[in-house]
Amino acid sequence: MVTRRPIVIIRDVIRQHVEEAGYLYALRSALTSAPHVKLERLGDFDSRLSAHLDGLSAAGEDGWPLCEASLEAPSPGAVFTATVRAIEARQMDRLHRLLALSEAVGETRAGLLSAFCWLSGSLLQGIVAPLLSSSVQFRRWVGIAACGMHRVDPGVLTGRKIADPSNEVRARALRTVGELGLTDAVTLCASGLADSDPGCRFWAAWSATLLGDAGAARSITSAATADGPHRNRAFRLVMQVMNTSAAHAFLTSVADNPAQLRWLIQGSGIAGDPTYVPWLIRHIADDKTARLAGEAFSLITGADLALGGLEREPPESFESGPNDDPDDPNVDTDPDDGLPWPDPERIKGWWSEKSSRFQPGTRYFMGAPVTREHCIDVLKNGYQRQRILAAHYLCLLEPGTPLFNTSAPAWRQQRLLAEIR
Repeated sequence: MVTRRPIVIIRDVIRQHVEEAGYLYALRSALTSAPHVKLERLGDFDSRLSAHLDGLSAAGEDGWPLCEASLEAPSPGAVFTATVRAIEARQMDRLHRLLALSEAVGETRAGLLSAFCWLSGSLLQGIVAPLLSSSVQFRRWVGIAACGMHRVDPGVLTGRKIADPSNEVRARALRTVGELGLTDAVTLCASGLADSDPGCRFWAAWSATLLGDAGAARSITSAATADGPHRNRAFRLVMQVMNTSAAHAFLTSVADNPAQLRWLIQGSGIAGDPTYVPWLIRHIADDKTARLAGEAFSLITGADLALGGLEREPPESFESGPNDDPDDPNVDTDPDDGLPWPDPERIKGWWSEKSSRFQPGTRYFMGAPVTREHCIDVLKNGYQRQRILAAHYLCLLEPGTPLFNTSAPAWRQQRLLAEIR
C-alpha cells in the first residue's frame, strides 16, 4: 500500500502565485496588440501564467484569502486572478463580489472580462446564462461580452439585446453581431445606426461593415478622423475596407494636417499600395518616424526587418518612454516600443532589388495580395498587429466569418487555426 504524502501549503509560495499571475496578466494584455510578438511567444507567456493559476488551484481554499488581500488595491490583474479562481471553484458568492467590485471600479473591468475569456466554455456553463438575464445592467453586459469573446450567440438574433435600456449593453450586443459574423442580424445593425448613443452607433457601423455593408463603412469614417475611444479601431477598418483609390483620397485629406503624420504613416501601410514605399523610406531616415514607417513598410512588402537584417542600432540619445528621473515631465509610454529600428540604406537596397515584384495601385498585405489563404498564413505566423489585420480581412473577404479572437489564450487559438480549412 502506497502512503500519499499530505500537500504542504506554503503561504509565501501562494502569495507569489497571486502576485505573479497578476503581473503576467498585465504583461500579456500589452502583448496581445504588440508589434513584436507572435503567437508562439504569446503561448510562452500563457504557459507561465497558467502555471501560477494552477498553483493557486492546487492550494484550494488556502489561496483565496491571498486573492482577497490583493483586491484591497484593485487592479485588472488582481481581479483577473481572483475571478479565474472563483469560477473554477464554483464560488458564486465570490464571483458576485468581484462583479460588484468591477462595476464600481471601472479600470478593473478588463481583468474581469479577460478571466471569462481565459477559461474554457465548459467552466462557464451555468454562470453566463444568469448574467444574461440579470436585472443588473452591468451583469448583462458581462454576459454578452463573455459570449462574444467565445464567439457564442448570447441571443442577439432575437433583437431583445439590441433593445436593452442600457447604452453599454446595447453597444456590446451590436459589437457581438460583428464578432460572431451574424449576417442575419444586419437589420439590427441598421437600427443601431439610428441609436441615440454614439457608442451604439459606432458598434452598429463596425459590425455592419464586417458583415459586408459598404454604406455602413462610410458612417465610421468620422470616427476614424476624430479623437475618441474608437479612433484606432475605426481608422484601421476604414483603411482595410477602402479600395486603393478611395484610400489614397482619404489619406490625402489626412495629409492636409501636419499633426496627423503618424496616422498618415500608419494608414499608408494598411492601404498597401507600393506607391507609398519611397515616401515611407524617407520617413525611415527620420528618427522620429523611423520605426512606425518601418512597420508600414513591412505591412506592404512583408519584409521582416529584424530577421532580414534590415535594422540598425537605436540612436545614442534615444530613450524609450518615461525614465527613472522624478523631475522628468515625460511620463508617456513609447508608442513605437517593440518595433525595430530600420536601416534606411539597407531598406533602399532591399526595395531596389524587390520593387519589380510589386504592382502600383494594387493592395498588398505582408508582401502579397489580400487573399483568404494568405491571411490565414499571417494569422499563423505573423506578429500580433499583423494578425489583428488578418483577422479583419478574413471577415471582409467572406462576410459572415466570425472574427478570429487574436487575444484568446494561445492554445485555443492554435486549436482553432489547426481546424481552419
